[in-house]
Parts: sequence; structure tokens; C-alpha cells
Amino acid sequence: MKNEKSEQYNIRLNKLNSLKDSGADPFFITSFSFDSYSMDIKDNFEKFDGTKVSIAGRLIQRRSMGKAAFANILDSRGKIQIYTKLDFLGKSDFDSFLDLDIGDIVGIEGKVFKTHKGEVSVRAEKVILLSKALNPLPEKFHGLQDKDLRYRQRYLDMIMNPVVKETFIKRSVIIKTIRNYLDNLGFVEVETPMLNTIAGGALARPFITHHNALNMDLFLRIAPELYLKRLITGGMDKVYELGRQFRNEGISIKHNPEFTTVELYQAYSDYFHMMDLAEEIVLECNKSVGNDDEIEYQGMKISFGSSFERLTMIDAVKKFAGIDFSEFVGNDNIAKQKAINLSINLDDLISVTWGNILMKVFEDKVEENLIQPTFIYDFPYDSSPLAKRKKDNNLLVERFELYITGRELANAYSELNDPVDQKQRFIEQQKARDAGDSEANLPDDDFVTALEYAMPPTGGLGIGIDRLVMLLTNSASIRDVIIFPTLKKINFK
Repeated sequence: MKNEKSEQYNIRLNKLNSLKDSGADPFFITSFSFDSYSMDIKDNFEKFDGTKVSIAGRLIQRRSMGKAAFANILDSRGKIQIYTKLDFLGKSDFDSFLDLDIGDIVGIEGKVFKTHKGEVSVRAEKVILLSKALNPLPEKFHGLQDKDLRYRQRYLDMIMNPVVKETFIKRSVIIKTIRNYLDNLGFVEVETPMLNTIAGGALARPFITHHNALNMDLFLRIAPELYLKRLITGGMDKVYELGRQFRNEGISIKHNPEFTTVELYQAYSDYFHMMDLAEEIVLECNKSVGNDDEIEYQGMKISFGSSFERLTMIDAVKKFAGIDFSEFVGNDNIAKQKAINLSINLDDLISVTWGNILMKVFEDKVEENLIQPTFIYDFPYDSSPLAKRKKDNNLLVERFELYITGRELANAYSELNDPVDQKQRFIEQQKARDAGDSEANLPDDDFVTALEYAMPPTGGLGIGIDRLVMLLTNSASIRDVIIFPTLKKINFK
């Protein structure tokens, strides 16, 4: 049985070779001057009616009727119908037009008009082949439905599924909105190293690489936090960085090994200031992509019409799991028994403490219930080696996470600025690492030194851009909002 794609490829390749032999190689064309986009013409027909335009795009459909032909051209903003005739182009050019293949890139010159059926179109008086498509596009009725293939060949996904391109345009708008919002508040955007000698700033397993000239191992950064707080010490009161982080962990609909965050730090503020800022950023981004106060995410109605709910982790566990951890603060044995009563498996905890059990109960019994925007604050000390302790309970820290649709969207602290405390926590993290916790922080002596020069009280906030885009574009998987997600390698032939 013949390979249909290979056969079509060879037919198209022969056409290309014939063009080259005749001196009409489309790949020698270096540019094409166009002045209009499909959407602009269709949305402003009265302005364009009867005027001559030049457009460029991909041929995605064509039908011929003797001495006339219709086609659809797809450009970066939509598609528009083309109508032409033998009389408009002349026999040679009309035959060349009919010999074009679906997927070819063409330039069109002609006048705008409206057909008898009322469709805004361009009467093509000149057609130029700008690039030859050797591979055929997927069959139009079934499209490109294989998700794995869509992620691997994103260019094809964008051609066949216009909504995909719209998602990435919205992603760009969201990122620009965050930048503009922070810039207007006086924050300064900075860039910190992606190659680190110490993988710090988060609890995560890093990627390791090797620098040949220095003959030393380096880590791809898991977070820019420790560098950004050095800048706060240096006198930059408001800083942020928007960029990629890398974590050598699992892949799921919520996780990709490389992902994008915005991290920001403001001197003389705390985690409650960061709550306000996080809420403002989410609402501003939601408006920027044209959403209403109520949006839908995968069948869930999410309301942005009122202030986000705020619950302590202890109160959230009490509300959804029925256990009040405030009644036995610091008692590991009671906490363990309460968790066992809820059939929670504690085997993966390296240290079975009151705080770690509280966190585990929260993750297993509470997170999935946090559908509407909710700030969960006052985390266990055990889970947060870089956050400031609560004054009234040293087993808790001033930290929050923002949850929407049962997923974490943002994380923030009142930053620990006590160098003695920070050094001790790094020692504890090293012990945890030695005990088998591969995600524990590595000690960073230079960061402690920076704190010893006095860092002002500071609030810090990190927002996951990919998850925010997922939420605001109703995308089911993180792979739907990362243009080229990480995938298992396969061989293309």
C-alpha cells in the first residue's frame, strides 16, 4: 500500500522543480509588500469597498468553476475569500493559480468587493507564489486532532486550529499586562542568572549541567528568589523578574519541566500587601484578554466579581477536613493519628511533624475544594525555609498561596530577613537533604552574608504565568499554553 503523504510530497516536489527549471523558483523571492489584513478588510468593508489591496497568506481552500475560481487565504489575523477569473489573470497566470497546492503561501493584489451572498472578498488581479508547501495539510474535515502531534508540530496546530494561535496571543497580552502594571507601580525589571552554583529559592529538584572552561557543575535555576532579595539588600526597593524556571520533576497537565513565572519583591511590605497585589494582577490580566467578571474554566464557573476569600491553612483544614490543628499545636502524635483517621498516607513524609502533617492533610483533603479564588495563609514552618515566622506561633510562617480551580496559582512570603535564623534553617535543610529529601534547599552562604548587611522587611510574590494563562483562556493542560512543551523524543522520518 502506497504512503499517501509521500506520494503527495513527490508530486509537489516535482511541481517545485518545474518552477525552478522555468526560472520561477518561489524561494528566490525575498519579500512581498502587503498593506492589509483579512480581519481589517472584513471589519471595515465600507472603508475598503472598491479599493485595491495587497494581502499575503496561506492557501487553505480552493474550488474552480471553469474559467473562474474561489479560494480562501489564511493570514495572521484570520481568513478571507479570493475570487478570480481567467479574464483577470490571463491564461498562463490563471493556470498557475489552479496548479497551486493547499498550504502554499501566496501574495494577492486586487480590489475588495462583496459577493452576491454577501461575503467580503478580494477580486484577485495578480497572484504570486511566495513559498511552496511540500507537505500537505491534514484533511480539513478531521483536522489535526492527535494531541501529541499537535504539541510536537505546533506550527501545524496553529494552521489547522486558529484558536490555538489566539491562546498564545492572549498569553503575550497577559505578560505585557503584568509588566505594564508593575512598571507603573515603580517596580524595576531585572535579570538574574539562570546558571546557578546553588539551586536555591524553592523546594525542588534541579537540572544539573557542566561548565567545561570552569570544570564545575551548575544548576539551571529553580527560582530567582535569592538573587532578587540580594537586590533588595542593595537598595532596589521594588524589583521583579519575569522568566523561565527549570525543575527536574514530573510532567502532568499542571507541570512542565520549564515554566514561566513572575517573581517580585517590595521592601517595607509583608505578605498581606502581596495578597492585595496578587489579586489586582489577576483581575487586571482577566480584563486584558476581554473576559467578564465571571469566567468558565473546564465547566467550573469562576467569579472575580468580589474580593478573594482569605483563610488560614488551619481554618481551611477545619472547614473541609474537620480537624482543628490549633487544638494540638506541636503535638506530632495527635496530628499523626488524626491524619490516619482520615486514611491519609504519611509514608512519603521524611519528617512526620505537626507542620508536615498539617500540610499533607491540606494537600489531600482541601486543595481540590478551593474552586473560587482563595488565599490560604499561615503555612507550617517546616514547609517554608525562606519565610518569616509568625510572632504568636513559631510553628507557622507568614506565607500564602492563591488557589483557583483547586490549583495553586501564586505563592508569597513575608521574607525572612534574620540572617541568624536563615543560617539555621539552611542547616536544617541540609539535614533534610542528607536524610533523603532531594528537594530540600542547599545552603547559600553568600545569601546569608547579604542578609547580614541588613535587608529591610520585605514582601515577596511569585505567580505561575502558565497556570494563569490556562485559567484565563480555559485551557485544560499546561501544554496548551506553552508553545513548545517538553515531550519525549521521537524520530521524525
